[in-house]
Amino acid sequence: MHELSLEFFNRALNKFKKGDDSGAIADYTIAIKLNPNHASAYNNRGNARQNLKDYSGAITDYSQAIKLKPDYANAYYNRGGSRYYLKDYSGAIADYTIAIKLNPDNINAYYNRAKSRFNLKDYQGAMADYSQAIKLNPDYADAYYNRGNARFNLKDYSGAIADYSQAIKLSPDNADAHYNRGVARSDLKDYHEAITDYTIAIKLKPDYASAYYNRGVARYELQDYHEAITDYTIAIKLKPDHASAYNNRGRSRFNLKDYHGAMADYTIAIKLKPDHANAYYNRGWSRFNLKDYHGAITDQTQAIKLNPDDANAYKNRGIARYYLKDYHGAIADYTIAIKLKPDHADAYNSRGGSRYYLKDYSGAITDYSQAIKLKPDYADAYNNRGLVRNELKDYHEAITDYSQAIKLNPDYADAYKNRGIVRGKLEDYEGAIADFTIAIKLNPDDANPYDIRGLIYKKQGKKEEAREDFRKAKELYLEQGYIELYQQTLKQLQELE
Repeated sequence: MHELSLEFFNRALNKFKKGDDSGAIADYTIAIKLNPNHASAYNNRGNARQNLKDYSGAITDYSQAIKLKPDYANAYYNRGGSRYYLKDYSGAIADYTIAIKLNPDNINAYYNRAKSRFNLKDYQGAMADYSQAIKLNPDYADAYYNRGNARFNLKDYSGAIADYSQAIKLSPDNADAHYNRGVARSDLKDYHEAITDYTIAIKLKPDYASAYYNRGVARYELQDYHEAITDYTIAIKLKPDHASAYNNRGRSRFNLKDYHGAMADYTIAIKLKPDHANAYYNRGWSRFNLKDYHGAITDQTQAIKLNPDDANAYKNRGIARYYLKDYHGAIADYTIAIKLKPDHADAYNSRGGSRYYLKDYSGAITDYSQAIKLKPDYADAYNNRGLVRNELKDYHEAITDYSQAIKLNPDYADAYKNRGIVRGKLEDYEGAIADFTIAIKLNPDDANPYDIRGLIYKKQGKKEEAREDFRKAKELYLEQGYIELYQQTLKQLQELE
């Protein structure tokens, strides 16, 4: 009987080796029927069932093999595999642990236990197991690769890069290792080297959508927006439902001031992923730049609905309300942004602007001062505080603020212009003229410095210089559609005739 059982066992083994799992199962079943204590037949039938993805049936067979032979290391190992495939990672770990205890040199048991631990987010435990597998086999490329993944999840990006590099050394054609090393390098802001890795991954795997996408991200960070768009476009071609690729291509187009193109991309991202808060946020910002303030408010409101803790969405909605002269609504939004993010210097600065227009000068100064406290190199906040101090006739302090803004940003045309205005009020005409001259050099399309410098020249009796400035101001006002200012400047010219 046992001899006949062995014959079916061997025939099953041959069928298994040839990939005939169903035939192998049939023969192992006969072998078991002829010899119910044949532990190896149960184990091997379990292997055939596992190949057919009958993991529950496989577990039943491995369990019987273990019952018949409690020190059957391979049966524990194999049962761990079926449990892993059923996502019973804790059960898999228990089996691999016994397999290791029975056979401490089982490299694959360490490796697979590591994978189970990784899936349970036990990255430290996974690392320990991968390290043991590497100790047993120093050329185990996959163990280096997966240990790199564990280190990456622990935010040990340098350690991850070292492991991916070793995996690449052992297996140069591993596209995923190149890709993951690129991701780790990106997280360390080493975008140039990241691009190199993504490029190799793409060469090894030309349809690698994620590699194109992440190369686009790295190029975006390097402000190479055209090339970023190219990468995002290929990623989209390879994976048409890639919402993030549309969103990020939109961001690149936005930075190239292609606001309509950006909006189109954000809209597709939203269609693909209706809860994509960032796409609503970004589309809102594009609409703002197209002066569609109502549309901007609608998008930022939806972004807030999807992500109520997004301080920037509140801030940006506040800015749109500000441009619609809804200063109270703007202040309400800025205040929530500050509550969500107490160190939000931009929100303080923007709230200061709304308070300024409501003539709440004290509140505006408080906000600008807080913005400066949070961000001492905030040139705009100094300039804005200077505007308030000018309104309060605190001219010397206003000049101090404008001067600090200029120190922080030597190309700040408005700060020169504003300082010139205050110097003019203090009858420091030469100082004012000097400031307006620099403002004009920095921004030749701003009519205002020409106009005010012309007024000072007129006071000084320098009629020809005044005429020249008024003519230029008149020309710019007309081009830019400021008809009332154009008429006022025309009147100044007529008075000089």
